[in-house]
This record gives sequence, structure tokens and C-alpha cells, in this order.
Amino acid sequence: MQHKVLILDFGSQYTQLIARRVRELNIYCEIFPFNSKNFNVENYKAVILSGSPFSVRSKEAPQPDLSKIKGKIPLLGVCFGAQFLAHNYGGRVAASNTREYGRANLSFVKSGELFFEGVSEASQVWMSHSDTIVQLPDNFELIASTHDVKNAAFKIKDETTFGIQFHPEVYHSTDGLKILENFLVKIANLEQTWTPDSFVDATVKKLKSKLGNDKVVLGLSGGVDSTVAATLLSKAIGDNLYCIFVNNGLLRKNEFKNVLDQYKGMGLNVKGVNASARFLKELEGAADPEQKRKIIGRVFIEVFDDEAHLISDVKWLAQGTIYPDVIESVSATGGPSATIKSHHNVGGLPDFMKLKIVEPLKMLFKDEVRRVGASLGIDAELLGRHPFPGPGLAIRILGDITAEKVSILQEVDAIFINGLKEWDLYKKVWQAGAILLPVNSVGVMGDERTYEKVVALRAVESTDGMTADWVNLPYAFLQKISNKIINDVKGVNRVVYDISSKPPATIEWE
Repeated sequence: MQHKVLILDFGSQYTQLIARRVRELNIYCEIFPFNSKNFNVENYKAVILSGSPFSVRSKEAPQPDLSKIKGKIPLLGVCFGAQFLAHNYGGRVAASNTREYGRANLSFVKSGELFFEGVSEASQVWMSHSDTIVQLPDNFELIASTHDVKNAAFKIKDETTFGIQFHPEVYHSTDGLKILENFLVKIANLEQTWTPDSFVDATVKKLKSKLGNDKVVLGLSGGVDSTVAATLLSKAIGDNLYCIFVNNGLLRKNEFKNVLDQYKGMGLNVKGVNASARFLKELEGAADPEQKRKIIGRVFIEVFDDEAHLISDVKWLAQGTIYPDVIESVSATGGPSATIKSHHNVGGLPDFMKLKIVEPLKMLFKDEVRRVGASLGIDAELLGRHPFPGPGLAIRILGDITAEKVSILQEVDAIFINGLKEWDLYKKVWQAGAILLPVNSVGVMGDERTYEKVVALRAVESTDGMTADWVNLPYAFLQKISNKIINDVKGVNRVVYDISSKPPATIEWE
């Protein structure tokens, strides 16, 4: 049996966070919908049941089959998972008089309980539920309470089965990671051996076995994911990896040259293809965001396919797909729904390319990709790069695309990004960029009236892009950057700063 954890998903917004916390403990885990047929319980040493937007009292509530799990391997129910155990094995769950949401503190912890070993007295936990366990089954033992929630944690006698009504995976549960460690390491006896180095060694070995002497083509974007994927593949198959970096004319200022120069020093077999004119011609007159995305995606496939045909006997297409792109989630009706995204440069390539797919990063989260990259010796500056949208500046130019607009936005973006670096703010921001608005505004330069373009600056902090908050950049910095943009970039006379969070806004404007 491998030393890994199975997380059964019931549709909770926190499920991926459980996995991230388990991985932080250097323990490998995988997420599957509760009703998936794509896993074998015998391959796991512990199981975690996630939370859920459902009530266990609802007819539509998920009904997992725990016959091969409960009482046989260590099991932890979190929130809905705990309530499911109580509700279905002889206890009683009822609606709370008040919704239990937010911070709480433990008021009772059973003395000598291994599950809570090392957890501070009155530890803060995070509640997020509208039901509560009002009565435990006869063979369940209470092991922790809060002031408002008596049955905050329990274990089943003579089993390594536990349940907690709070969320140990969220930041606000101050000893949450310790509780998970106690369950996984001290109770389930999992080994903490899943590290970036071990991942690299195991993945290179698998890639060598899988690919043999076959040729692989990979579309590089200059971003973290594709770069780490390329480095792993290069380590496994060397010059049989053919990397293609396409300039769609919508990259940042000087990025095509800078990225190619960076890759040269990494020993990768990279070909740069400047298709700027082709992309801009195809985009003429297109103003709708979705239409622009489709055009860029189609032209990229055409350019990439042309280049791939110049390489004889290519059998594999490599992609920098990561775990959040492929995790199946539970839909609002309780069934599994694929959430595979196609935002990668080579995502969703058509069947006519006749290539098999290899995705060396598909089980990693973004922060893990960066740690693996560091283990591979990839430059820290490259690993710390902000995410950049696949369609590039096309979705930061609202309305139609012209070469002049691209040039203006490249200059504005360069001033903003370089300014963040000069002021030591770049690493404090998750993603930043400039947006060219489809409006002109009146201005005054010298004694002349101007009627020129408006740009918006955007900087957000986030962990995974699912939610984001705007960054409170110093006024002195914004003032200097605004002045520099207006003075140095011909055609812009007004700069605004976007202070919208996601949700309700999105990170990009299109």
C-alpha cells in the first residue's frame, strides 16, 4: 500500500485547501468525487471526507459508500463528513438555531487524546455550517467542544475514525495543520516522504519509461508551468524534447527576445517563432472578448501544427497542466462535473494533430510547481513570475486590437511592472498588469487640450486565482508611475487604479 491519502469531495469550496495542507506535510494525496469509480480504496492509507454545501438531512445529500473504509482504514470526517458519520450511524443532526460561521475557540479537549496532541488549549478553529450534531451515536466518544458547539469533535470507539465540525484546513484554524498531522502521521502512520526532490526523481523515472526514445513537442509560454514541465522532460529525454515558443504579437515589451535568451541558458531545445503579423491580421476588427480568445486559440493551433510538422516522427504533445485544472468537482446536484480548463497555450488541441498527451505536472498545485522548479535549479526570478493570460494583451485591450494599441499598452505595462520591481513590490503582488480602456478623456499638456486614451492599472494578491483582493500600493508609487506613464507614453493622458476584488469582479477585465 502506498503512503498516500484519499480525499472524497462532496462539493466543498475548501476541498482543494485540504489537499494543499496535506501536501504541506510532505504527504501525497488525491481528490476524487465521493461517487467516482476512478480510485481503488486499497491504494490509500487514510481517507478524509470533505465539507459540502449540502445538509445531511436533505434528500439530495451525497451518500458515499464507506463499506470498504470505515473501521478498516483511518477515516476523518470534516464538517459535512463528520455530520454524515453521526447522522448515518445512529446519531442526530439538526439545524442550528443560528448559523455557526467564523472563528470559535475550543473550550474542552479530552485529556491525553492523540488526535489533539500538541494543540494549544482554547485553540482557535473555523466553523462554517448551518447544521450541528445534537446527539452522538452510542459508540461515538466526544473529544472536543467549543462554547457554542458541544460535539465539535468525536472518535468512534475501537476504530481509527474521527469527525470534526470545524475546518482544520483554513488559515483561521490556528492548530489545523497540527491536527491533520496528528491524524495522518501519528494515527494513520503515513510517512512524510513526498518532497520536491522525491517528485523529481520519481517523475523523471516514469517519463523515461513512458516515453523511451520517442520525440515530444511542447509549447512554451515563458511562464512557470510550461518551463518546469519542459525542464523535467528535458531531464528525462534530453534532445528528444522540442520546445516551441510562439510570439503572437501580444506579449509584454521585449518578452519574446528576453524569454528566448533565458531559455538558452537552461540547455533547452527551443525554437522561437515570430507569428505576430499573422495573429494581428486575424484579429483585425474583432472586439468581442470570446471572439478574440477563439481567434488566438485557432491561430496558435495552426502555427503550432505547422511547426510540429517540421519535426519528423513526433509522437507526444507535452502540456503544463496542473492539478486544479484536472480535479473533478461535485456539481450543485451532487454529481461529478469535470472542471478541466483549456487556458494553456496548447490546451484542447484538435484530434487531427494525432499526438498522445503527456502532462508531468498534472498532480501538482501552483505553489508545488514552484518548489519543484527550485529543486530543478530553475532561476528564482523565472519561478516568481506573475501569471500572464494565454491570450496575452488581447484581453487587456478592451475592444478591437491594432498594432498601435498593442505598442501603447506594452509601454504602459513595462513602466508599471518595472516600477513594481524597482520599489520592491513585485513579489508582494500575485498578478499585475495594465488595461487599455476603449475611451478617451480630456486632458491638458502644456497649453494644449488633449483627448487621449485612459489606462487602468491592476494589482491583486491571491494564492490560486480563485479569489483575489486588490493590493493597497503606496500612493507615492502610484503617483510616480502615473506621471511616468503620462509623460513617456504618447497617446495616454489619464491613469486609474482598479480597486475591485474577486469576486464580484474578475482579475482580468475580459
